[in-house]
Amino acid sequence: MFRSVLMIEKALTSADVEFVTTLHGDVPVSFHVLLQPRGDQADRLLRAIDDVALGELDEAAREGDTPEGEEAKGFGERALEVSLTALRASGSEADGRLVEDHPLDALRSLVSETGADEVIVLTDPHYVEEFFHRDWASRARHKVGVPVLKLFSHSKA
Repeated sequence: MFRSVLMIEKALTSADVEFVTTLHGDVPVSFHVLLQPRGDQADRLLRAIDDVALGELDEAAREGDTPEGEEAKGFGERALEVSLTALRASGSEADGRLVEDHPLDALRSLVSETGADEVIVLTDPHYVEEFFHRDWASRARHKVGVPVLKLFSHSKA
């Protein structure tokens, strides 16, 4: 069985699930999901700049409404459960956990712990971080020792 660590920031959509579960054709895949809620990531300014870069000015104005701290944790737990349920419903094995501190440390640890064959980072575009190669996928390529695939989510944040 192929083992993938899937790093996400919000609940997977049905399109996201289809996308990641069909990447390897008929090869069975087990997913180990790490979710760090969007509100616990970069600061609001970077998220607002990303929204402006995408032409989503209304979203930039609402960045202050993004849950943070304990509120983000509750949101993250629900998003993780929805994602795991959807992956399992597609016929894949799936387990997961929230990232509470440093996402790349958690990623490196999980890759080692599970013997993962790859890492898939599935997020919304983060143009500022990507430009400076500070996004999860760019940084993970130097830390995890397995191939890292970066994909964009099929839904808005």
